[in-house]
Amino acid sequence: MSDGNEARILKSWTHNVTPWTTAVRQQRIDSRRLVTDTAIVEAVLSFAPETVLDIGCGEGWLLRALSQQVQRGLGVDATEALIAQARAAGGGEFRHASYDTLVRCAAGERFDLAVANFSLLGKASVTKVFADMQQLLVPGGVFIVQTLHPQESCGKAPYVDGWRDGAWPDTDGTLTDPPPWYFRTLASWIGLFLDGGLELLGVREPLHPATGRPASILFIARHGINAAPAA
Repeated sequence: MSDGNEARILKSWTHNVTPWTTAVRQQRIDSRRLVTDTAIVEAVLSFAPETVLDIGCGEGWLLRALSQQVQRGLGVDATEALIAQARAAGGGEFRHASYDTLVRCAAGERFDLAVANFSLLGKASVTKVFADMQQLLVPGGVFIVQTLHPQESCGKAPYVDGWRDGAWPDTDGTLTDPPPWYFRTLASWIGLFLDGGLELLGVREPLHPATGRPASILFIARHGINAAPAA
């Protein structure tokens, strides 16, 4: 991907591998501990998948959480050092690959469910993930995305698609140089699913118990059995 912001995302994650791994494994991020980790695990398990592809798996926490209920879990991440952390902890198979090589990385394997948990930060790279989904899911397979809620994350900026400066969640200050991210409106997110030949099954808005505001948004979609193959 040629966009300089896409490269900045990878650079930031590479720089923050150790403090991020510590923050996740010690549950230092309130919104994750209180709301969003449980929300994504419950959403995945509600479909009882036998095989799961975790896109942007980071240090591998989600596949570890699913490992007792899922027969096969493959985690993929573009940050090699995060993949090393995931492999060391176990709970699934983990491969280093960029988002534009997901299909090649999967080596012809198709999954009952693919999940992207706060891992779709870019522009072109994310569009490529959606374009490849029909080749990564079995017919009728499910794609679940948890991301920042467009209404809550827009702030005072105009409600239009575009790159935004990043900010780390409330931790102990050890995370630095936050990655930029590409803001999408609700309509733009829905458009990604439709353009990818996916049937949107539902949208969930997990609420933060302290604020009563959405802590995230979850999109749940299905690969249509009669969907045309990707070009």
